[in-house]
Amino acid sequence: MNRAEAQQKIEALKKELEQYGYEYYTLDAPSVSDYEYDKKLRELIDLEEEFPDLQTPDSPSQRVGGKPLDAFEKVEHDIPMLSLGNAFDDQELRDFDRRVRNGTDEEVSYVCELKIDGLAVSLRYEDGVFVRGATRGDGTVGEDITKNLRTIRNIPLRLKKPETIEVRGEAYMPKPSFIKLNEAREAKEEEPFANPRNAAAGSLRQLDPKIAASRNLDIFTYGVGLWEDDPAESHSEHLETLKELGLKTNPEWKRCKDIEEVIEYVHSWVERRPDLDYEIDGIVIKVDRLDQQRTLGFTAKSPRWATAYKFPAEEAVTQLRDIELSVGRTGAVTPTAILDPVKVAGTTVQRASLHNEDLIREKDIRIGDTVVIKKAGDIIPEVVRVLTEHRTGDEEPYYMPEKCPECESQLVRLEEEVALRCINPNCPAQLREGLIHFVSRNAMDIEGLGEKVIAQLFSENLIHNIADLYKLDREELLKLERMGEKSVENLLNAIEASKEKSLEKLLFGLGIRFVGAKAAQTLAIEFETMERLQEADTETLEQVPEIGEKMADSIARYFAKPQVIELLDELRELGLNMEYKGKKKDDQPVDSPFADKTIVLTGKMEQYSRSEAKKIVQELGGNVTGSVSKKTDLLIAGEDAGSKYKKAEELGIEIWDEEQFMNALSN
Repeated sequence: MNRAEAQQKIEALKKELEQYGYEYYTLDAPSVSDYEYDKKLRELIDLEEEFPDLQTPDSPSQRVGGKPLDAFEKVEHDIPMLSLGNAFDDQELRDFDRRVRNGTDEEVSYVCELKIDGLAVSLRYEDGVFVRGATRGDGTVGEDITKNLRTIRNIPLRLKKPETIEVRGEAYMPKPSFIKLNEAREAKEEEPFANPRNAAAGSLRQLDPKIAASRNLDIFTYGVGLWEDDPAESHSEHLETLKELGLKTNPEWKRCKDIEEVIEYVHSWVERRPDLDYEIDGIVIKVDRLDQQRTLGFTAKSPRWATAYKFPAEEAVTQLRDIELSVGRTGAVTPTAILDPVKVAGTTVQRASLHNEDLIREKDIRIGDTVVIKKAGDIIPEVVRVLTEHRTGDEEPYYMPEKCPECESQLVRLEEEVALRCINPNCPAQLREGLIHFVSRNAMDIEGLGEKVIAQLFSENLIHNIADLYKLDREELLKLERMGEKSVENLLNAIEASKEKSLEKLLFGLGIRFVGAKAAQTLAIEFETMERLQEADTETLEQVPEIGEKMADSIARYFAKPQVIELLDELRELGLNMEYKGKKKDDQPVDSPFADKTIVLTGKMEQYSRSEAKKIVQELGGNVTGSVSKKTDLLIAGEDAGSKYKKAEELGIEIWDEEQFMNALSN
């Protein structure tokens, strides 16, 4: 293909992909499968790599995120991005309306919009092409985050008309994305984001655009900054025009004929806001006609023609009676406030998170204090602040203990951590949580041993550690509540059967810090027996694929503990299997196309289920992982492959479709 042919093909692909993206992300009405989209995107990327001078800023290939930046450049806004004044009740809305009507001699109508709880941004288009995006900053000067904003799929890289225009919008993180992100961070033992707004702001201020691309952000555009040939006469026309240009606007806006209709709209959303899949913290009310906006003008800080109604804070005042400590599976000691019962956001709250000792010191929280607690959506209630003016002098400062509240072992604060930890592996609290993990489905999968049964066995002093599970006595179990002949028999049979589980199940069940199910399997395949793994030093562990420095150090430290050595010796004596039962490394067929390769499976296949395909690849010597990384050798993609396909393309990893997979198996 010569350059002219490549240019023609690139333009055609860009046009197709822009339309597909608009249908999928903005209209929520896709006309092609993810697989078809990804195929065309890959074709475009290949052509742009072959003819790099044909790559343009509006190309869909630019959404994957480029090289990390050294720092953000400053951007001066042509028209300042001012903040809004606030109204907190109906009377303040009527006062706003009175001021507006005093400033103009004509009838006034308003536009009401949901106030998205995200990050305000400015989008600059020249001749229809997205050329620059910036944060609000201080209202006059923001930061250039163009590369990060390009990764948001709902921001068109080319408008449907060749307009030169600056657009204002709110970038946000949908609730499902927020939950997924925090689950991933907690799994890595990283600090979760406090709320979706912080998560969105943190994502867009990453110097590495690939991080922003992975966070599944979204945007609603809500206004126009600078537009020299602006044909609109009203804000409602602006909203319609933004939609016509291919930009995403929030569909819930409404034109209201007077302030009473505004108030009715506001009240309707106070109750409905939990139904949205994104966070809102109020309603924005704007004078609709642009000529009236110009007449009303601005104060030094905000427009006179707009205000933001802020929803009543989901807060309550109560008394903090005590602070209770809980010890998790990893030994982290977490303080919790015990409160006088109080209703917040429709539920009665008696406990609230205090997070850690640093927060207690920072907020000067004392036992007996009158405190304000807050509950936002489904987030656990937390103590926001202390009402020090209510203090009587009887309040008592709280100091975290030096010893574990469960086992009296010395608590430590590990480097770069805010939490105090109990590092005694025989701590009862850790053992309770650890046993719940040990018997879970992905570990030893002991049916009938749930959280309640574990707690019951502990309270009756029948178990204290993992080994005690395998010493449970039938007659003792029969004495327990809700334990009949059949349930006891089933439980003991399930415990006995678990002794035969392969090594990787036991490794995961032990709860070694940073070792998930996949890492446990990798270790089991590499070392084959528990004895060999116990003997491995940090340097040896770091040589194992997928085992990094941090994990290797954690594993070596774990197996060096005398309590762990004693526990494993006891489990051996009790008959637990300590060997890997899967396909050994030495048994892998050397002529297999998957031997010694790290492989990821994604999408839907016609011939096999995902689990069947995984088993086949493993039997043929492949190491199947759940996520694409630089260590991935091959991605096998079925229909609707999605994000893993895109990431594999970014990293230049070999990709097979189902037909290639089937051919490889046939050969």
